[in-house]
Amino acid sequence: MTSLPRMPPSTNFRPNRRLALISSGLAAISFIATPALAQSTWPTKPVRIVVPFAPGGTTDILARAMAPELAKAFGQSFVVENRAGAGGNIGADLVARAPADGYTLLMGTVGTHGINKALYSKLPFDPQKDFVPITLVAGVPNVMVVNAEKASARGINTVADFMAYAKANTGKLNMASSGNGTSIHLAGELFKSMSGTYMIHFPYSGSGPALLSLVSGDMDVMFDNLPSSMQLIKAGKLKALAVTSAQRSAAVPDVPTVEQAGGPAMKGFDATSWFGLLAPAGTPPDVISRVQQEVAKSLGSPAIKEKLLAQGAIPGGNTPQEFAAFIDSEIKKWAQVVKVSGAKVD
Repeated sequence: MTSLPRMPPSTNFRPNRRLALISSGLAAISFIATPALAQSTWPTKPVRIVVPFAPGGTTDILARAMAPELAKAFGQSFVVENRAGAGGNIGADLVARAPADGYTLLMGTVGTHGINKALYSKLPFDPQKDFVPITLVAGVPNVMVVNAEKASARGINTVADFMAYAKANTGKLNMASSGNGTSIHLAGELFKSMSGTYMIHFPYSGSGPALLSLVSGDMDVMFDNLPSSMQLIKAGKLKALAVTSAQRSAAVPDVPTVEQAGGPAMKGFDATSWFGLLAPAGTPPDVISRVQQEVAKSLGSPAIKEKLLAQGAIPGGNTPQEFAAFIDSEIKKWAQVVKVSGAKVD
């Protein structure tokens, strides 16, 4: 019998090897491309921005200014959701426990991520470990405001006048705030400590309701964020006695600082606020990066920039790394303020 010719070994090997190499290449391409494809699809549904205070305050104002800008950039709705209470801790905790998928963000504040760690004996979340910072949205001075009608009747036109009246009427003045642990609360506590005055503190669920009580005359004084008080100051319903920052604000250049208006006892007084976007720890880095870039772009646009500056807010837009370092420094700074003021919330 005639045997069939034997094929060279390489003839059978080469096609299989080429097929294997092609398959490996496709697998590698698929491995590289799949995450990129997944990253590029976010968001595929509405994103919520949790505001941990009631509507009407600066936190709410800034969140509602950013939401349509982000919606325009990403082609999905960004919905503002107010979850007020416990000095911002209820809303912040809700976000800390939310899925880390990019669909729940927090408009955090100096209260939730700078002050509360030292002020509260127990927090339901860790402001550093349970969140990923995205970017600082804005920094604002607080402003010491009083009910204009009551101030006029009492002859209060300056910080010195207020201090004199408060000392002569110990325990008879009511101080409103947007909640325990907020910069509005702590600015007032620091003022009381340094000036040797005493006012009864009434915490509200946000600046909006606190301002309503101040305008109605139920409250006497508030150390509010400047943007949320600006229109009431312009309308003459509130009288601005001083800003709480180290320098005057360009938005209200005629209003002195507490240090300038309060005399030697108030030397070094500085209590400013800030607001920024954060996400639950573990949120994909590409989502964090994309949101930061779009927020920075929006804050750099003339329309948004001018709007914020007119309200007394200084636009931010820093990187996640810069924002994280800033939060670390703020926690240390406010721990000292809490200690000096003697404030504590159990």
